[in-house]
Amino acid sequence: MSKVTINGNTPITEATPAQQYDTSEHPFELRHEVKRLNTRLDQIADSLERAQIKDIIENYSSPKKRIITNFTAGMARGLGLTVGTFVVLGLLAFILSQFVNMPIVGQYIADLLGYIEDYKN
Repeated sequence: MSKVTINGNTPITEATPAQQYDTSEHPFELRHEVKRLNTRLDQIADSLERAQIKDIIENYSSPKKRIITNFTAGMARGLGLTVGTFVVLGLLAFILSQFVNMPIVGQYIADLLGYIEDYKN
């Protein structure tokens, strides 16, 4: 192992001679590399904040929050399906009522209603 002193600071012990890097030879490249790495770290921090990783981790680490979230999502889904079914069936009934005046479809529906009335009596 060898010891390298950088700018008169405390010696740093290196594992292999191939990993030694003298900062006095390339001060501009090192400063440029540090600046580039800092910029990249800032970008990573910003993207993590935008992804709200903290909120996701808190949500999955707390069973109570997970249960409340899933219950709320299920209620919203159920309400949406109910309202959506109501709208679709309403539109279908409206469209069907427009075709009742046609002779073929109207006769078929009249026969169907007659069968229902006969079954009730």
